[in-house]
Formats: sequence, structure tokens, C-alpha cells
Amino acid sequence: MTAAARIRVLCVDDHPIVREGLELIIERQADMEVVASAATGEEALDIFVRSRPDVTLMDLRLPGMTGLETIRAIRRVDDHARIAVLTMYHGDEDVYRALEAGAAACLFKDTLSKDLIRVIREVYAGGAPIEPHVQALLDERAKKPALTAREVEIVSLVAEGLRNREIGAQLGVSEETVGVHLRNIFSKLDVNDRTSAVNVSLRRGIIHID
Repeated sequence: MTAAARIRVLCVDDHPIVREGLELIIERQADMEVVASAATGEEALDIFVRSRPDVTLMDLRLPGMTGLETIRAIRRVDDHARIAVLTMYHGDEDVYRALEAGAAACLFKDTLSKDLIRVIREVYAGGAPIEPHVQALLDERAKKPALTAREVEIVSLVAEGLRNREIGAQLGVSEETVGVHLRNIFSKLDVNDRTSAVNVSLRRGIIHID
């Protein structure tokens, strides 16, 4: 490929060492170049608008605007934007939300460099490659009942240590209503107590604790 025909990649990650490592891997390819790097979602969105990269590599955990919010914002600017998520999150809900937000592919940070390069090329070509382990997570998620937005909100507050009365006061509902929601959460997550509900929600990526 000539320089003009190279795949132009934007790398988004809040860790400098990760951005530098990605740049080293990508710049070794004759058909690719890193046009810019960003440490925040806000910065990534600004760079995307100005530079219009061919492929954006997006971390999900970012300060300020999250990776999911950034994906949605970029897709509002260009609904044909090609985005591949590269994340340390291994939860089935993380993967599902990333793809639902508009990512074409989802990779984990323990991915081999050759697989990363292959996926960048496939995404650039308009593909939506789903790695076998990612598909396995999606298949497993499809077997489970999803939590509603309110249920996710409640389990997040439980993770912060709030009791039912405090949750009710914060959400403007009764303590009894919170109890009903919690029973539904326990049933959907197949657990029997608050601690287990939080642990399962964290493992699956339903909630995160910074």
C-alpha cells in the first residue's frame, strides 16, 4: 500500500503505555498508520471529527465520557464509523453493550497482536468479526434474563453500600418497591443475597466500580 492508501487508525486508551504499545504494533504494518491517539472520550470525539480515521480502537474504561458514550457520540457524527473495542473487561454485558452501541468488533487486551491486526483489517473492509470467545459470551448472555435500567440502577446503589430505605429515598420510590426490584434482580441473576448480586453484576459487566 502507498502511504495515501494506508489504514488510518485512531487509538483511544487512558493509559500512555497502552497507546504507545498499540502504535508500535500498528506502525510495523506496511498498510497501516496511527493518525492520532486520545486519552479521553472527549478528546477522541474531537479528533475523530477533525481527522476522520478509517478505524478507531476504543477502550471502554475512560475518564469522563465512557467508551460506550464515546462510541455512540462518534456514530452520531458518522453512522458508518468503523470502531473496534479493545478492553480489559471480559463480561458478557460489556461485550453486548459495546456491539449494541455500534462497535464492529470487540477484543480483549490479552489478544495476540496478529489477531488485533487481522481484526483492524477486517473492520476496515466493512466486516464485523466476532471472535469465538466473544461469541461464546454473547451466546451465554442470550440465555439469561436481562436486568431493566432501573434494576441496574438499584444494584449499582447496593454496590455503593446503600440500604433499601436509602435507595428508595434517592430514587423517589418506597422501600417496599426497592424490595420488589431486589427480588426480581436476585431471580434474574440466580442469587439469594445482595452480596452475590453485586458480585455477579461486577463479573458480568452489568455494573462497574471505579
